[in-house]
Amino acid sequence: MENMQYAEELVREFLVFRGFTNTLQAFETERCTDIGKMFQVYKILDLIFTVYIPKFHAEKLVGLFSFFKQCFSSWSETTMLDTFSKLEGSVLRCYIVHALQSGRKDKVVEFFGMNGNDLLLKGSDWTAWFAIPYVKNPSIDPQFRVYFSKEWYEALRLSVRNFFSEIFNGTRLPALLKISSEKNTISCLKKENKRLNQKLLQLQALLEEKEAQLGLSKRSMGAANSSFQSSGIDGENLRPSSSSEDICAPATSYLGRIPQSEECAAAEPTKFASARVESSSRQDSYSASSLHASSGGIDDTAQKLYGSHFDENGREMLREEEFPEVSVEFQETFLGHTSPITRCRFSASGNNIASASVDGTVRIWTYDSSIPASRNATIYCGAEIMSLDWECKSDRLLLIGTADGGIKAWNVDAKRVVCDLNTTDAFPSVLDLKCSPVEPIFVSAASSRRLGSTSIDSLGYASLTVWNMKTWKAMTVLPLGEDPPAITSLCFNHNGKILAASATDGMIHMFDMSAGLQITGWPAHDSAISSLLFGPDETSIFSLGSDGKIFEWSLQNQGRVLWSKTSSWFSEPQSSKYCRHEMALDASGRQLLATSGSVRAPIYQVQGHSNGFKTLPHSAAITTVDWHPSLPIFLTGSADNSVRVTSIL
Repeated sequence: MENMQYAEELVREFLVFRGFTNTLQAFETERCTDIGKMFQVYKILDLIFTVYIPKFHAEKLVGLFSFFKQCFSSWSETTMLDTFSKLEGSVLRCYIVHALQSGRKDKVVEFFGMNGNDLLLKGSDWTAWFAIPYVKNPSIDPQFRVYFSKEWYEALRLSVRNFFSEIFNGTRLPALLKISSEKNTISCLKKENKRLNQKLLQLQALLEEKEAQLGLSKRSMGAANSSFQSSGIDGENLRPSSSSEDICAPATSYLGRIPQSEECAAAEPTKFASARVESSSRQDSYSASSLHASSGGIDDTAQKLYGSHFDENGREMLREEEFPEVSVEFQETFLGHTSPITRCRFSASGNNIASASVDGTVRIWTYDSSIPASRNATIYCGAEIMSLDWECKSDRLLLIGTADGGIKAWNVDAKRVVCDLNTTDAFPSVLDLKCSPVEPIFVSAASSRRLGSTSIDSLGYASLTVWNMKTWKAMTVLPLGEDPPAITSLCFNHNGKILAASATDGMIHMFDMSAGLQITGWPAHDSAISSLLFGPDETSIFSLGSDGKIFEWSLQNQGRVLWSKTSSWFSEPQSSKYCRHEMALDASGRQLLATSGSVRAPIYQVQGHSNGFKTLPHSAAITTVDWHPSLPIFLTGSADNSVRVTSIL
């Protein structure tokens, strides 16, 4: 049912084209009051167990099940109909149990008054339930006790979710919904065709370069033989084993792209420094360990020159600049900004992207042609954008934090700012914003300003504020102590009960959101921390320092480092003048992408993987990164004003 929105866009477009304004108005009205929630299972679950039952909307609850009976009246399987009836009965019993637990016996009596006759017609198993409002302690009565248990409630939620998932996945789709699927298929085929064409061109170029190298090698050998013969030296007494390549034998790809002449120059007795054959790819590079000559110490010299290094098991490791390039399935480039990119973020579903620039604009766009572009927009904020965050439960709301203390909430459906907040004058820089994954709240990390040469040095004291997203008012300020260093990054755990915050003094702070108090903290870096992320199983937390050091900290054994990486790419000042460095984990938690002062960004393999990869190059420093919430697709924003979406194999 993921193509429902696209199909509705087609219907709306057709009605406008035909001038059916009354029909369009009726369509929009019914769409806004869509009781079926576009057949999205998680929305139906929320409707039943978060709205209708807790708020005692018995009539709407009964109407919802009547709606689904009407929608799927063509069910031919008797078993499916019986299962649906039993599920409906269990949900109604859940309503009664919740009303009794809430002390609202009047709602139970009212429920039986409206639906009693229909319930009696459905079966005799409802007869005993008419007496439940008058039972003194129904939760301990043998006949009703099981319905008051938490296990029964959880099993009911799971059954409702599984049933609707099975129904929606097995329903025959109307032809209109198949249009989007066919469009997606065609789009994927075009991208695959484009990728294969690019690969073919690369292979053709590689073949031409190899042929040129072979010709150059033959000419070099001919010139050498001519020199030997003209000097009266018998070629049989001084003949290479086969070719110049035997003198500098090919090995592993650990030295990168190095001309043969430069490698041979390190071994002077060979006398073939004039043969300049440059390798064309990382597969054609040469290892220092393969340089053999009559004089001793050549291997040691090569290691010093090329910086070969080894892991704890003695295996030779690639340096970061020698990481292989990722295998790309497709890549799209967005060129809508006119200044360096400061932040880019995927939405909760991954369908939409928000990117921000130094020029004070935020753009919302999609990289997938199968997704309607109706949400695309440009937001003018009037100040540098320092933080972005999407609402966790939907793609509806985007929060924007600016350098002048502004916090804007943009509704992507209405295409307007629904709330415009301001921090206090003492803390004008909104460094980070994070929405709770469960509660309708978000936390802002703001700081004061001071003189400094870099973005980190210019940060002063910190302020952490919790905001209510229904009233758009500040709820509380989290305690940080007296004159606390600026908080640069925030992250919630899965249930929103724990908030982690990193500071410019290298500390990591952990807050209990229910109590609004700090529960622990430890010094993690010798320098400022610029980015913080919970690990995939939330037993660890990743921190990135402004010095380029990355640590994975154990949360079960506080202060213990599980994994670490140091990258010299982070220390380059080219990108730090635009924004703070950051990192992003993929959905599996096994790949970590980081910003870079170089035109390429490193992708590290976390835990148990020795080497990493590097992205395709931008034309300037990579200033912001993010991963798709579920797919192997990542974002890179650059100081060259571009944002790229890259899907990897």
